[in-house]
Amino acid sequence: MELKLQGKASKKVDVADAAFAQSYNEALVHQAVVSYMAGGRSGTKAQKNRSAVRGGGKKPWRQKGTGRARAGSIRSPLWRGGGKIHAASPRNHAVKINRKMYRGAMRSIFSELARQDRLAVFESFKLEQPRTRDLVEQLKAQDLADVLIITAEFDENLTLAARNLPRVDACEVAAIDPVSLVAFEKVAVTVDALKQIEEWLA
Repeated sequence: MELKLQGKASKKVDVADAAFAQSYNEALVHQAVVSYMAGGRSGTKAQKNRSAVRGGGKKPWRQKGTGRARAGSIRSPLWRGGGKIHAASPRNHAVKINRKMYRGAMRSIFSELARQDRLAVFESFKLEQPRTRDLVEQLKAQDLADVLIITAEFDENLTLAARNLPRVDACEVAAIDPVSLVAFEKVAVTVDALKQIEEWLA
């Protein structure tokens, strides 16, 4: 399979069909997106049940003869300051997905991006300084607005410049995730990054 190199009409980049020419598996992509988003949930909600609330070791009054209802602890959920019934506890929201399935989902996403002409390949994408204005000029020149920029390695200048723009993001190959690939209208990738992706998915 060949992908057009932006800015050079006659030049194309050869990529493996195994990585960029697969059929779209919506169910598998959905699983990968759900797994990624579930992994981002903190699950730190916590409340105290009657055993976790401080105090309440002594029986408030004797069992019989007082005329009052029997009570075993002042930390009963029925009492003010007591524990909570069915208290929430920290939980792990992670949804497991096998490595083979995840790679299959990423192949499916990249193949669909290529089919829909949403995958733009560039020789390089660099900034001399971390200035948002410079990045905006580059994007306008390439007719890009809603875009995820993928580079082979972490580029601090590009990352700092992109973070000020609401619908622009930049990351290296190691930080690619299915949610970002699906969310952006266009995905701009450098040739070096494309080769890394091909090695990973092919």
